[in-house]
Amino acid sequence: MKDLNHNVLEVRNVETFYGPIMALRGVSIDVPEGQIVTILGANGAGKTTLMKTVSGALDPEKGTVSFLGERVDGDEPDRMVRRGMAHVPEGREVFPFLTVEENLRLGAYTRRDGGIGDDMEMVFSYFPILKERRAQQAGTLSGGQQQMLAIGRGLMARPRLMLLDEPSLGLSPLLVQEIFAIIRRLNEEQGVTMLLVEQNAQVALNTADFGYVLEIGRIVMAGEASKLLGSEDIQEFYLGGGHAGGPREQKRWKRRKTWR
Repeated sequence: MKDLNHNVLEVRNVETFYGPIMALRGVSIDVPEGQIVTILGANGAGKTTLMKTVSGALDPEKGTVSFLGERVDGDEPDRMVRRGMAHVPEGREVFPFLTVEENLRLGAYTRRDGGIGDDMEMVFSYFPILKERRAQQAGTLSGGQQQMLAIGRGLMARPRLMLLDEPSLGLSPLLVQEIFAIIRRLNEEQGVTMLLVEQNAQVALNTADFGYVLEIGRIVMAGEASKLLGSEDIQEFYLGGGHAGGPREQKRWKRRKTWR
């Protein structure tokens, strides 16, 4: 059983705006050390906004973000990396004209310690195809290989917390299973705490320890991943049979079921 006594990340009553539009409405989440926590939600729910707010790419208008016991809202993204947070963005965003190895080395740009070569070999042990293609330009890799590279680049920062935004996006079901198996291994073997944003509720809840459901900028459900996976609401609206964002869903979300 994993220790839930220490939160690596605490988000409290955060409100974030895009211009005049409030994208996050009083969001609060905890990410305990050693856990995988997933954020589920339909397109436009505010998942990516939450990730950018946590990693410093967006500043919240209200509320606080605390990382490793220190308040960090308002910090720049590069400072967040130095603190021990790595953000693997939606769409991978590898550097297409740089090689695989050059992309990985850029992941370690904030580090001044030794061991970068050893860490690269660790990345290659999880993603052997990257070692085979270490001299290949990243833009010529397949979508799945680019996702592996993006995760590997994040690992090169030696993060205490890794943010993964839609790692299954655009991948075949077989590759999705492979990527998420590696995510679980990294959590268990390397001890990396993870905050995972994902539309594929089935694979996310089968991988995570705890989950939140974000709907129109608000947290509307929270619980252990296994319990969320078995809930009627999740079954109907995220695993088939319902229409996310419809009137029936809005009515159900008002129950605000929480298992804590």
